[in-house]
Amino acid sequence: MEAKATLRYARISPRKVKIVIDLIRNKPVGQALAILRHTPKAASPLVEKLLLSAIANAENNHNMAKDDLYVSECFANAGPILKRIQPRAQGRAFRIAKRTSHITVVVKEKE
Repeated sequence: MEAKATLRYARISPRKVKIVIDLIRNKPVGQALAILRHTPKAASPLVEKLLLSAIANAENNHNMAKDDLYVSECFANAGPILKRIQPRAQGRAFRIAKRTSHITVVVKEKE
């Protein structure tokens, strides 16, 4: 049995999110939350909120015990890219790619 939470169209690059989610993969949820609270990265609050949502889904929808949960899967995929223009010298324009992410956290119960 597993519980899942997904955040779509997060305005942060998937590369930045992957650094944070690699820290919590296969950890108990209590330890994962502690890691996220003390990691000074921009993605940490997003992933923490997502993990809390996955825990709540597990407790309320699947009647799992919070103490037995661990982060079984977490991944960040690329969402659509917002393309913006940066004016440059002599009438040129450089493109800026504002990347978005789809982040998923899956929690399971230990056997």
